[in-house]
Amino acid sequence: MSGLYEQIKLLYNQSLYSNVISLANLVLSLSEHNSELLPVHGKFHVYVYYADAHFYLGKYRKAEALYKKALQFRKCLLKSKCTNKPLQDGQKDLPSDIDIKFQIHLCLIKLKNSQEALQVLQSIPGKQRTAKINMALAKMFHEQGMERSAITTYKEVLRECPLALEAAEGLLSLGIKGIEVNSLIVGCAANLSNLDWLNTWIKAHAQIHNREYTHAVVTLRSLDTINLLRDNFNLLTTMGECYYYAGDDKNALLCLRRARLIEPDVMTGVDIYAAVLYKTHHIKELERLISVITTNSENIGEIYVAMAYSLYASKKYNRANTLTAQALNLNPNDIEATILRGNILIEQKKYQDALFFFRHAVQLKPYRYEPHKGLIDCLVGMHRLREALNIASGSCKQLGHTPRVLTLYASVLMKDPVSVGKAKNLLEKALSQDEVYLPTVYLLAEIYEQEMNLEAAIELLERQVEIQPTCKLHQMLGDLWARVHNEEKALDQYAIALNLDPSNRRALEGMHRLDNTSSKLDSTYYMTVGEEQADTTYDVGDGLPDTDIDEAPDESETEAVWSDMDLEANSQ
Repeated sequence: MSGLYEQIKLLYNQSLYSNVISLANLVLSLSEHNSELLPVHGKFHVYVYYADAHFYLGKYRKAEALYKKALQFRKCLLKSKCTNKPLQDGQKDLPSDIDIKFQIHLCLIKLKNSQEALQVLQSIPGKQRTAKINMALAKMFHEQGMERSAITTYKEVLRECPLALEAAEGLLSLGIKGIEVNSLIVGCAANLSNLDWLNTWIKAHAQIHNREYTHAVVTLRSLDTINLLRDNFNLLTTMGECYYYAGDDKNALLCLRRARLIEPDVMTGVDIYAAVLYKTHHIKELERLISVITTNSENIGEIYVAMAYSLYASKKYNRANTLTAQALNLNPNDIEATILRGNILIEQKKYQDALFFFRHAVQLKPYRYEPHKGLIDCLVGMHRLREALNIASGSCKQLGHTPRVLTLYASVLMKDPVSVGKAKNLLEKALSQDEVYLPTVYLLAEIYEQEMNLEAAIELLERQVEIQPTCKLHQMLGDLWARVHNEEKALDQYAIALNLDPSNRRALEGMHRLDNTSSKLDSTYYMTVGEEQADTTYDVGDGLPDTDIDEAPDESETEAVWSDMDLEANSQ
């Protein structure tokens, strides 16, 4: 074997890829003029090393061209057209054309040429496809909507590698029942023991893909025990995401926070964690998260989305838009980036542009709540109320009659005085399902007040403050007691509200008004109370307003973090 070939191999084995490129380039040129310099099979190996080196350095187009050249050279070798001598033992151990084609496919994926990448893999005969090839094929079939082909190929992966959980999850997401996936795994892994947890894992993921998030959480929690998967990062992240999809931001935060404490350097799910922190107004914690993840050099969409949420919370909409654009450039189907981009555009009152993103989000994930709400916010902002009502009604059919979907529909109906009665019925139905869902409580109290049924409104709010006292509940109670001329109780409620949030403007105004006049209330102010309450909960531009917040928004920023982000944004 040529000493030059051995040196190239040594450089490659030591991962000195730029050195491989420099030397291989010269050696291949020399061999063109001196056929004795490299054995033919050695030259083929050099082409493969040369291509691999470009691939590992991110030079995918050049790597693709070299892999194709290596494939042609291999064909020449096997047909013995390049030499009259028979292949010796050392020459028979050649990299397979399957491995080379797989690398070509990876290059094309990096170059965002998915259709050609699929064709390259499909050119490999079915009997020669390894589990690696089948997994890549299945994912590409799945992404391109070729569901039957994806199902068949995922099953091939599981037959060879029964614990390929990503393949199992792929089947579940395509509608294959959990019992069938479980039998497929167990049938291929009959000799494996200690798989009691696997049945539960499959059941939970089947429930997730059936969008039975509440049931999935119960199933996943049964795994979060000391004997099974206690404090497992992936399990906690999945549980947190289930809570988030179900609209339970409080429990989503608890799970995702636990997960971050266990694996602070893992970026999986950091975009949803940032969304939950934003929705629950934990702005300082969101800023601390950004200071951690900006030290991570990974170029992934989750990081861009998390950073964009922090900018969004600071009302720096243009910079937040830039970061969501970077996330969407990496993955045009990034659902979290798409939703956030739409909400940012709503805040900028660019409703037509926001409509485009929310329509795309509905196509991507028709069973997610946020895209439907985004469409409704856009249409309401554009004063297209009839279309908004159609979307809201359709959301109930597609997402189910859950409390937050019913409340969303009611919030649109309330904008037309003729349909307030229907809105009231929907809200009462939502409250019967979940008596502590605060957005429903706020809107129903507003309707009672508009109907001058102040006693019912007070009774509703007093029941809530016993369960979950919040600043807004006490402030609303203060307003109602003032309207029925019970100044003492009104002052008490305002005082409690201000104790929870000293900056609450409405509580301050109410208290000052009572201090200034003890005999006559400003009727104009109290008649507009309901409208402002509705604005703070469900009007356009409020982002993702599904949860009442005890903690007031903190507008402070960490200057050190943002100075770094300014530099990064300018460089980009």
